[in-house]
Amino acid sequence: MMDVERSSLCNCVVNFLLEENYLLTAFELLHELLDDGRDAQAIRLKEFFSDPSQFPPDQISRFNSLRVVDPQSLLEEKEAVEEKLAISEYELRLAQEDIMKFKTELQREADLPLDKLSVSDSGVSANLAPEIQRQKGGAPFSDLGPLKPNERIDLNCAVKEYLLIAGYRLTAMTFYEEVTDQNLDVWQNSPACVPDALRHYYYQYLSSTTEAAEEKIAMLRENELLRKANESLKHEKQSLLKSKDLADGQISALTKAVEAKDVMVQDLKQTIEHQRKELNGCRAEITSLKMHIEGSLSGRNLVTTDGEPVQSQALESYREEIKSLHMEIERLKVNNKDAPCSVGSIQSEEESIIQTAEKVVEVDEKKTVISHPVDLAGVVDNKDAQSLSTQTFEDNTDKPKEISQPLLNSSLNVNDAFSTFDNMSKQDKEPALKESGLHLNSDNISGEAAPEKVGFGTIQILADALPKIVPYVLINHREELLPLIMCAIERHPDSSTRDSLTHMLFNLIKRPDEQQRRIIMDACVTLAKNVGEMRTETELLPQCWGQINHMYEERRLLVAQSSGELAEFVRPEIRDSLILSIVQQLVEDSATVVREAAAYNLALLLPLFPDMDKYFKVEELMFQLACDPSGVVVETTIKELLPAIISWGKKLDHILRVLLSHILSSAQRCPPLSGVEGSVEAHLHVLGERERWNLDVLLRILTELLPYVHQKAVETCPFPSVSQSDETVFSHSLLQLYAGGQVEWPAFEWLHVDCFPDLIQLACLLPQKEDNLRNRITKFLLAVSERFGDSYLTHITLPVFLVAVGDNAELTLIPSSIHSRIKGLRPRTAVAERVATLCVLPLLLAGVLGAPSKREELAEYLKKLLVDGSMKENQTINCHTEIVDAVRFLCTFEEHHNMIFNIFWEMVVSSNIELKISAAHLLKVIVPYIDAKLASTHVLPALVTLGSDQNLNVKYASIDAFGAVAQHFKNDMIVDKIHVQMDAFLEDGSHEATIAVVRALVVAVPHTTDKLRDYLLSKIFQLTGMSVSVSDVVRRHQRANAFCEAIRALDATDLSANSVREFLLPAVQNLLKDPDALDPAHKEALEIIMKERSGGTFEAISKVMGMSAHLGIPSSVTSLFGEGGLLGKKDSAEPQPEAVESPKAVPPPAAEDTRFMRIMRGNFTDMLRGKVKGQEETSQNQ
Repeated sequence: MMDVERSSLCNCVVNFLLEENYLLTAFELLHELLDDGRDAQAIRLKEFFSDPSQFPPDQISRFNSLRVVDPQSLLEEKEAVEEKLAISEYELRLAQEDIMKFKTELQREADLPLDKLSVSDSGVSANLAPEIQRQKGGAPFSDLGPLKPNERIDLNCAVKEYLLIAGYRLTAMTFYEEVTDQNLDVWQNSPACVPDALRHYYYQYLSSTTEAAEEKIAMLRENELLRKANESLKHEKQSLLKSKDLADGQISALTKAVEAKDVMVQDLKQTIEHQRKELNGCRAEITSLKMHIEGSLSGRNLVTTDGEPVQSQALESYREEIKSLHMEIERLKVNNKDAPCSVGSIQSEEESIIQTAEKVVEVDEKKTVISHPVDLAGVVDNKDAQSLSTQTFEDNTDKPKEISQPLLNSSLNVNDAFSTFDNMSKQDKEPALKESGLHLNSDNISGEAAPEKVGFGTIQILADALPKIVPYVLINHREELLPLIMCAIERHPDSSTRDSLTHMLFNLIKRPDEQQRRIIMDACVTLAKNVGEMRTETELLPQCWGQINHMYEERRLLVAQSSGELAEFVRPEIRDSLILSIVQQLVEDSATVVREAAAYNLALLLPLFPDMDKYFKVEELMFQLACDPSGVVVETTIKELLPAIISWGKKLDHILRVLLSHILSSAQRCPPLSGVEGSVEAHLHVLGERERWNLDVLLRILTELLPYVHQKAVETCPFPSVSQSDETVFSHSLLQLYAGGQVEWPAFEWLHVDCFPDLIQLACLLPQKEDNLRNRITKFLLAVSERFGDSYLTHITLPVFLVAVGDNAELTLIPSSIHSRIKGLRPRTAVAERVATLCVLPLLLAGVLGAPSKREELAEYLKKLLVDGSMKENQTINCHTEIVDAVRFLCTFEEHHNMIFNIFWEMVVSSNIELKISAAHLLKVIVPYIDAKLASTHVLPALVTLGSDQNLNVKYASIDAFGAVAQHFKNDMIVDKIHVQMDAFLEDGSHEATIAVVRALVVAVPHTTDKLRDYLLSKIFQLTGMSVSVSDVVRRHQRANAFCEAIRALDATDLSANSVREFLLPAVQNLLKDPDALDPAHKEALEIIMKERSGGTFEAISKVMGMSAHLGIPSSVTSLFGEGGLLGKKDSAEPQPEAVESPKAVPPPAAEDTRFMRIMRGNFTDMLRGKVKGQEETSQNQ
C-alpha cells in the first residue's frame, strides 16, 4: 500500500513539473529515480526527454561540449543545502509533534458529526458512491482554470517539501534554483501551509467529491464578489463622511444663528423686566389714586351740597390722571411690541387695572353711594383677620409635598396664601368702610394699614418659630421646611432676621449628601431669582463666604456649587471678583471632592464673566488643577474646565505655549541620572512621583488640545482654493503650496516648529524606565498622523524625526525658512547620537513609523537597522543597548509582534554569528512583553535553533534567553521544553555551559514553578558531586560561587522536605568538602543553611563528615538522614540520634523567623517581591 501511495505522489509531482515547465527539476528527478531503481515512475520522464521534437540532438551535443561544474562549488552548495536540511528536519520534527496533537483533536471533533452523518445519510451515500467516483475520475484538471499566484506558491512549496522528504535532494536543489520568482524558504501562513502538504492534498482529493469542489469554487467566486461589494461600500462610506462634514458645517452655522437669537431673547427679557418694573410703579400709583378716591367719597358724604363743585373738580383732576395713565400704557405697548407673549400678559394686567379704575370713576359719577346691607356680625376685626390668615396659611402648608422640584414650587403657594390673605383683608375692609358711611373718622382711616400689619405679624411669627422647629424635625424631612424658610427670607423686612434665616437655610442639614445639596441649592437659586441682585449679593453670598472654611467638606462642597449657580443672579463685576476669589480659595481645599466641584463650577462661571481681565488668573488656576494629585480633579479639569477656557478666552496659542513650557520645566528641574560630564546618563533626569504624574497629565492635555489645533489650522488656511474637507485639507498639493513659503501659517507650523522639537527635547531627558511617558508621547504622535493625514506624516513628521535620530531626510515640502530649525535637531556629538538613539528612536519606530499606513516602511527600517547594516559593513552589528531598548519599546505594541518576529527569524537563520547573538539578546529583552502563545510558537523555536548552533557564543547567549523565558512563564509545556534544552546544554559538559545554565535558572527561581526549582536543585546536587580538576583554581571558584548563589536563592523559597533531604543538604555538604573554593561569606551562609535545615544536627553531621574523611566512609546527608543512616537508626543506644529520627521530626523553632532570616541572608527580598508579580502574570497568561 505504501508503494502505491509513493507512486501516486511521484506521478503527481512529475505531472506538476512538466505542466509548469520546471524542466531542470524534472531532469534531475529522472536521474534520481533511475539511481533508486524506480524505473516504473521514470517512464514518462524518459519518453519526454528522449523526444527529438522537444530536445533536438544538435542542441544536446552543443550542451555536452560545455564546461563541467566545478566540484568544489558543488561541495559548498551541498554543505549549504545540508545546513538548510538540518534546519528543515528540526522544523519538521516540531511540526510532526504538532500534527499528532492536531490529528487527535480533529479525530475527536470529527467522530460525532461523522456518526450523525452516517446514520442519516447511509442510504443516500450507498446509492451515490458509484456516481461520485465516476464524476471524480472524469473531472479534468483544466476545468479549474490557470493557477493563481497564491496557488502556485503553495504547490511549489508542497513539491519542494515532498522532494526533501522523499530524499531527492539534488532535485530539490534544482527545483529551488529553477523557481526564481518565489522564495520557497518562507511559506506564508495560509490554509494550504500544513506539514507534509502534498500527502494532505492527495488524501483530501481522494476523500472529496466533485460537488464539494464546485461548492468551494463557488464560494471563492462569491468571496470575490463580496470583496468588490465591500470596496463599493467603502467608497459609499467616504461619500457619506463627506456629506456628514457638510452637514456638520451647516449645523455649526445654525448653532451660531441660534446663539445670536438667544442673545436677542435675553435682551428682550431684560427689556420686559424693565417694563414690568415701570408697570408696577404705575400700578402703585393707581392704587394710591384709588385710595384717594375712596377718601374723597367719604369726605363727600360728610360735607353739604356746596361741596359738589369741589367733588366735580376732584373728578376732573382724576379723569386727567386716568388719561395720562392711558397714554403711558400706550407707550408701553409700543415699546413691548417685539415681545408679544410678555406684552400679552402685561396687557391683561393693564386692562384689569384700567377696568378697576373705570369702575371707581363710575361709582364717583353716581352722585349717591350704594350701600350694601351687611350685618355687623359679619365685620371682620383684626383678631379674626389674623386667625383667618393663619388658617389659610396652614391650609396651604399642611398638604403632603414631594422633596424634589414640586417642593420648591410650593413656596409659590405660600406666597399665594399671603396674597389671598391681603385680598380677603381688603374685601373685608371695603364693606366695613361702606357700611360706616358718614361716621368714618380718623381711626378708620388709620385702619387701612391693618392687613399689612397682620401679614408682617404672620411672617414675624414664622421667622421666630422656624429656628425652634428645625432642630426637632428629622434630617430626612427638613427639606419640607424649605418653602416656609424661603417665604420668611423673602418677605421679612428686618435684615438681621433674614441673615439668621439664610444662615439656617445653608445649615439646614449638618452634612448634606448629593441629593440634599441639590435641593438646598435649587432653593437658593429660586430665592435669588425672587429677591434680585442686591439682596443676593448682600445676603446669600456672605453665607457662602462664611462657610468656605467649614470643618465638614459637604458644607464646603455646597459653597463650591453655589459659587457657580448663583453667579447668574449677581452683578457682572461681582462674578470676576468675589465669586472668583471664593473659587480660588476652594481650589486650595484639602478635600478632593471640593477641588473637583471648584473646577466644575469654575467652568460654569467663565461664560458669565463680563470681560477678559481675569483670563491669566483663570488659566493659572486651570494648570494648578490639572497638576492636582487626585485623578478625579484632573479628569474634571480636562473634560470640563479646559474646553470652557478655550471657548471663553480664545487664547489657544497662549495655552499651548504655557503647556509646552510646563512640560519641559517639569522634567528639567529634576536631578540628572549621573554627575559624570559627557556621559549619556548626565543627559537623563531622575523623575520624582509628582513630576512623573504632572508630565503624564500635561501630555494628556496636549493630546486633548490636538483637535483644537487641527481646527484652527483648517480655519486659518491661507489657500482658499483648497477644499476644506478633512480628507484633503492637508493633502500633497496643499503641502506643496505651503512649501513655497509665500504666506505665513503659524497655526499649522506650531506642530512641527514648536511642538515636535519640544517633545524630542523632553524625550531626551527621560530614562529608559519611563515607558509610560514615552507611550503617552507615542499616542500623541499617532493621533497627529490620524488627524493630519498621511501626507503630513510622510513629508513633515517623518523627516523631522529622521533628522532627530541622525538619519538623512528630504525636507522638500517644508519651507526653507525653517530648514535651519529642523536641521538643528540633528545630534552633533557621539554622546548626542547615543542619546538620540536611546530616546528618540523609540518614538520614531512606534509613534511615526508605527502608524497603520507606515507598517511596510517600519519593517524595512527595522530590517535595515538590525540586519542589513551588519551585512553591508561586514562587521559586528551595532546592536547596542540603545537599539535593543528601542526594539523592546516597540514590542509593547502588540500589533507589531508578527513583523518583529519575522525579522528575528532572519537573524536566527543567518550565517552571521553576531546576528545570531544579537537575535538571542533581543529575544531575551522582549520576553516580558509577549504572551505564552507567542513564547511557545516563536521564541522557544528560535532559541532552540540558536541553542543547537555550533558556535559557543551563540549557544551561551541563548541560555540567558531561556532563563528569561523561565522567569516569566509557568506553562507546563514551556517548562518541559526548557528542561529538555537545559539537559542538552549540560550534556555538553563544558564549564561555561554549566555556569551559564545555573545562573540563567537562578534568575528564574523566585518566579518559576516548584518543578523547575526541583530540577535546578537536582542538577546542582549532581554537579557538586562531580570531581573538578584541582589545578584549575579559577574554575573551582566560579563553579562554587555559582552553586552557592543558586542554593541561597533556592533556600529562600518554599522547598519540600523531600527536596531538602535528598538534594539541598547533600549539595551543601558537597560544597563544604572543598572550603578552599568557597568565599568566606558563602561558606558562612552554607553552614547556617545546613544548621537550620538539618534541625539542630549540624554538629553531628560535622563529626560524621570528619570521621568519614579519615576512615574513607561514604559521607552524604542521605546516609545520615535515611532510614538506615546514622541518625535514622531506631535501635541506636545514643539518645541524641533517637530524638532526630528524620528531619520532619524536629521542625525549626519558628518557621516564619527562619524563612525571614534566610531571605535576608540571601539578599533575595527583591526576588520574592517579583515572585508574586510573576505568579499574577502567569495566571493572566493562562
